[in-house]
Amino acid sequence: MTGTSFGLRQIGQIHVAVGDVDRAVAFYRDVLGMPLLFRFPGMAFFDCGGVRLYLAAAEGEEPLGTSILYYRVADIAAAAAELEGRGVSFDSRPHVVHRDERHELWIGFFRDSEGNRLALMSEVET
Repeated sequence: MTGTSFGLRQIGQIHVAVGDVDRAVAFYRDVLGMPLLFRFPGMAFFDCGGVRLYLAAAEGEEPLGTSILYYRVADIAAAAAELEGRGVSFDSRPHVVHRDERHELWIGFFRDSEGNRLALMSEVET
């Protein structure tokens, strides 16, 4: 491996600290509809398009709510409406955060059952 060829290009797993694993599993599985891969005491693993999402009980003074996961969706208005129908409230409704000659980038923020920020994102061609 040389310095010029090395680069981090793929996320294999994302860790999110949660206060209550059972409550978080119910949210990610039942509200967001993510497939649960497997569980161990104090932790759960979900498939998110080939990236593993690892939820674990916060340890010691590990802070909650510092990670933001951005979920790419094709139709952000439809995705937001579906989540709202499942009881999700948005802190920030989907809106344009960037616009150029190629596309608009839309983002909307909401929280999981543990207070962690999550977001929907969609790149819409102009």
